[in-house]
Amino acid sequence: MITYERLSQRPQAARSLLGMSLQEFDNLYIEFALAHAERQMNETKTRRGQKRRQRAVGAGAKHKHSLKNRLVMTLFWLRVYMTYEVLGFFYELDKTNIEDNLKDILATLDEMTSFNYDHPKGKKPKLNSVSAVMDAFPDVRLVIDAKEQRIQRPKNTKDQDGNQQDKQRPYYSGKKKTHTLKNQFAVAPDGFIEHVSDSVPGGANHDLTLLRQTNLLSHLSEDEAAMLDKGYDGIQNDYPDTRIYQPFKARRNKPLTEEQKAYNRFLSGYRIVVEHTLAQANRFEVLRQVYRHDREDHSQIVRIVSGLVNRRIQSVPLKSYTAA
Repeated sequence: MITYERLSQRPQAARSLLGMSLQEFDNLYIEFALAHAERQMNETKTRRGQKRRQRAVGAGAKHKHSLKNRLVMTLFWLRVYMTYEVLGFFYELDKTNIEDNLKDILATLDEMTSFNYDHPKGKKPKLNSVSAVMDAFPDVRLVIDAKEQRIQRPKNTKDQDGNQQDKQRPYYSGKKKTHTLKNQFAVAPDGFIEHVSDSVPGGANHDLTLLRQTNLLSHLSEDEAAMLDKGYDGIQNDYPDTRIYQPFKARRNKPLTEEQKAYNRFLSGYRIVVEHTLAQANRFEVLRQVYRHDREDHSQIVRIVSGLVNRRIQSVPLKSYTAA
């Protein structure tokens, strides 16, 4: 069983098992314990059936494991993404108890997670640190990209009239040649995640379409710019007053010039920051393997993992992105 007590004896294993050091976990737990207690006090309905709560918080059967070890269990699940049955074997719980424990801890982690661009325009903090600004593109505030994750093939169903409903087509990504969910990520020049979109079907939503739906670029100030890849070709027409840096794209009978190719290579050296951040997110197997659980819960999982990645970047910053 992977518990906090055992990890304390071998702290070097914490990063591999939880995705963070033991000291980082201790800092997280201090905030988590307060947030969890506050969330429970504010709950007025039961988790099952959503009925009005009749008993005070803390009444009823006690959890087999302490709150700290339940948080360890949840982070371990996010990091390794094993089945409920296997996780239950580790913690001597049945599948239903594992699911209840995870949902309870994940709900608190979700409430603790927020991003700068979740807030109204004008309330996001400014970038003041010199180390957090690209030297060649000092006006860039966001580097935007999309991430797709494979899911199990949806099952087709029939409506009330008996007609077959195609549930698979919206999720089938021609790019990935499989069924996927897609999320839009926007990171600051230092890799800190500023925005994550809700999960949408990967086949029915092009990167450009998702950016238009979120209307993220409208939240940039007049002195702020965004950096995108070729997949967002045409977005400048939607935001003519917003500064957007993106690679040149070759057209039919109009190949790129050597100068344009050189610019593209130069730009990619800075845009790679978002790839490095997504690589940090993929260290959590729950976002790397085929996602096996309810698609409706995917947005919550992505937000929680993104929040954990931000905590990691705060303690161990990504590399600097300069012309050197």
